[in-house]
Amino acid sequence: MDEQQRLRTAWQDEIDGEALYRAAAAREAGKPLAEAFERMAADEARHAAVLAERLAALGAPVSDPRPSGRARVLIRLIRLVGPAAVLPQLRANERAGAAAYVGTPEAAMAVDEQAHLQVLQSMGGKGMAGAAVAQLEGRHRAVSGNALRAAVLGANDGLVSNLSLVMGVAGAAMAGREILVTGLAGLLAGAVSMALGEWLSVQSSRELFARQLEIESAELAASPAEEEAELAAIYRSKGLPEDQARAFAARLIADPKAAIDTLAREELGFDPAELGGSAWEAAATSFALFAVGAVIPVAPFALLAGNPAVIVSLGASALGLFGIGAAITLMTGRSVWASGFRQVLFGLAAAGVTFGVGRLIGVAIAG
Repeated sequence: MDEQQRLRTAWQDEIDGEALYRAAAAREAGKPLAEAFERMAADEARHAAVLAERLAALGAPVSDPRPSGRARVLIRLIRLVGPAAVLPQLRANERAGAAAYVGTPEAAMAVDEQAHLQVLQSMGGKGMAGAAVAQLEGRHRAVSGNALRAAVLGANDGLVSNLSLVMGVAGAAMAGREILVTGLAGLLAGAVSMALGEWLSVQSSRELFARQLEIESAELAASPAEEEAELAAIYRSKGLPEDQARAFAARLIADPKAAIDTLAREELGFDPAELGGSAWEAAATSFALFAVGAVIPVAPFALLAGNPAVIVSLGASALGLFGIGAAITLMTGRSVWASGFRQVLFGLAAAGVTFGVGRLIGVAIAG
């Protein structure tokens, strides 16, 4: 990569970073986290200005400082569900930015990027004490731990499992109507199974959290001094000086409701208002996304028959698998093409195996 390309890539990354942090600050307006996001956005804007000057000096001035397509998608996600949903991507961006500046004339910027990474890591519960982390961390678990996870797994499982089912019965040379009925039955059975499993999983977690909360409340009532010492130790581990940690813990213990809320977040690791998230939300999301994924390989058999239906089903499923793989990169930061094609490869491989097995069974039955 030549110098102009390197600078232009870094400049675009800084433009994207500023836009993402501005969106996060707007979403958190009036809350403690907004100030941190605004500071990071200002750093990114300053970096972009320096890079723009260096590009201009090389005779390659930048024109319109617009966020990239991926950044615009992430901004929409921030506006919809909040910055907690994109924390892994923000961390990945800052980690890559810090590494990219090492050994360059802009090496000083790596310090800012590393500082941003530390702030973002603290938003995941390591190093930042107080209400700001609790505010974000509760939503992070609720979004990423239940609804988002159920959505991704539901869509992928629905598409891959029903594609495999449809290709298996197609390989056995069943008629188009039989394939359609089988696919729809697989869609309904799979969606109900996924929803039930997700509901049981989340509801069991909620019941466990509720029980832990009862135990913590009993311990607080019986031994407030011990709980105060635990809180002080937690805040010392997060970087507060011992005198401040003790004073903060003492103020919290003086208010039992606040103390239980903080102990749940800091010691047990969950938001007592959420108790691990809504079981019904996770179940409904899982059902809907499984059905959306599962209908893709089945729909062509409602309109076509024979080999044309099989080919269209495979093509539509490949596009759906690529879309799921691409969507995952919003959270992981991987290449859209690598993740998308990996998803397509695995999904079509599973379909190929079941098609081959179905063909063998069909031949065997036919005699």
